Amino acid sequence: MLSTNALAFWVLAAITIAAALAVVLSKNIVHSALFLILAFVGTAGIYILLHAEFLAAVQVMVYAGAVAVLIVFAVMLTRRGDIRASNLYNSSYLGAGIVALGLFIATSLMLGRMNWTAGGGSMAANNVEAIADAILGRFVIPFEVAAILLLVAIVGAIIVARGVKEDR
Repeated sequence: MLSTNALAFWVLAAITIAAALAVVLSKNIVHSALFLILAFVGTAGIYILLHAEFLAAVQVMVYAGAVAVLIVFAVMLTRRGDIRASNLYNSSYLGAGIVALGLFIATSLMLGRMNWTAGGGSMAANNVEAIADAILGRFVIPFEVAAILLLVAIVGAIIVARGVKEDR
């Protein structure tokens, strides 16, 4: 008999995998974006089962919230003739299948060689406090550099988008 946590994990894993497959296989790009949100939320549920509440909150806020909404707005604001046929199929099934199988085998081999004994690492009692100490303590300079880099990327994207708009 499966425990409650194991059953919750398998249900969340099945939902996440099904949603990820639906992202790839859906012909409607809006439906793909909605399935992507479901995959992100399923991943957040798995983080909660692993007692990584901070990562689950970040997963929901950043990915399911910001990134998926950005994708939906980008899809809605672009000019398309027929949105129902906007996510066209590609004919590279064989190549994609070979790459996916290779990645699955490599991941399985790496996971098979890991030491899975309990208590192998030191886990802080409060994950959020440990992450805050790391980001705002030891890694404050790389954190700020990443923030400035993202700001420059956003400003650059706005400048490029304005240039493309003026060319039309």
